[in-house]
Amino acid sequence: MRLTFDDDVEAFRAEFAAFLEANLPAEAEAAERSRSTGHLPEWARRWQRLQFDTGWLLPGNPPEFGGRNATVVQQFVHLQELSRRRIFHSFNPQGVGIIAASLLSFGTEEQKHRWAVPILRAEITAALGMSEPGAGSDLASLRTRAVLDGDHFIVNGQKVWTSGAHDADVLLTFVRTDPDAPKHKGISVLLIPTSTPGVTRRPFAAFTGPEDKDFNEVFFEDVRVPAENLVGPLNQGWRVANGSLGHERTLMWLGDAERMGDLLRDFHPSTPLDKDWYATLVMDRQALNLLGSAALARAARGDTDVPALSVLKVLGSEASQKALERALEAAGPDGLTHPTTTAPYYHMSYDDAFASWFHRYARSFGGTIAGGTSEIQRTIIAERVLGLPRR
Repeated sequence: MRLTFDDDVEAFRAEFAAFLEANLPAEAEAAERSRSTGHLPEWARRWQRLQFDTGWLLPGNPPEFGGRNATVVQQFVHLQELSRRRIFHSFNPQGVGIIAASLLSFGTEEQKHRWAVPILRAEITAALGMSEPGAGSDLASLRTRAVLDGDHFIVNGQKVWTSGAHDADVLLTFVRTDPDAPKHKGISVLLIPTSTPGVTRRPFAAFTGPEDKDFNEVFFEDVRVPAENLVGPLNQGWRVANGSLGHERTLMWLGDAERMGDLLRDFHPSTPLDKDWYATLVMDRQALNLLGSAALARAARGDTDVPALSVLKVLGSEASQKALERALEAAGPDGLTHPTTTAPYYHMSYDDAFASWFHRYARSFGGTIAGGTSEIQRTIIAERVLGLPRR
């Protein structure tokens, strides 16, 4: 395996690095923080729009959708440069990385320009309505109903853990449209503006503190949604769901690898460093980078190895969580309050905004849940990598 990049990829990296150096928002300009993953301060809207207009928001997209038709490897180094600098290209990550991407994959041309482009240009924000009470990891058990009535769907039900919904303009919502079909069938996807009568959003605090209000309960009571807001074919929402989560998982491992790198750089305990813990962290990060590089090479050849992504998801999320647990233990009482890094605050993502060791460790649990829980990923690995029987 050759762990270096061709000259054209390095030239692409250098061009993007020069763009960042010339255009990053000034710290004073970026003083206002995002209050949720559905909220964009004006400076963040300008920053995202600039990236869209110059083709640096999602380089793999065509120019009309904020990109420059970059290769998979070029997309990788783009994310690598952002991660190394702790820069977030959007404060509405699910809107840009999952919802707009899903619309570009499954939406009509009208939906792409009416919804995806405004999301990508930071004119509106979006939230993802998947999980429900009793249908979290098992999305196929969802019970939110949508009944076709003429040229509208009538939606009733509830979502939960809907990040940023109270600040978002639109929800990409998974609903059951055929209650008699097997549970993986009969699911459809609707774009539901949050201003629609009958939509109620209730944010609630996470255990990391009352200031951390990103999660929501969302209730739908006789909500009328135009039939033209159906994304993908009727009753084929499971395919859209797999595509949506695929957009989220493809390079997710890179974020875990960079977070472990951050941990190596940021950890300054008052007690002597545990050499065994440090060595484990170094080896886990190296293993993740090597396995991720192999997956990247396969993707560059056009081979999307979904089970391999499950291996990377489990390894990355759980290794970084264990490392953060050890760091919190070593930091002692100081880890409850003291900042973990001196990196510019406005460069951090929403997830890194609560910067004590405790907050970093507490938020790591989301990494083992979002994009598919570790338990579900182990089932995929058992069945599709190891070939074990379903029972």
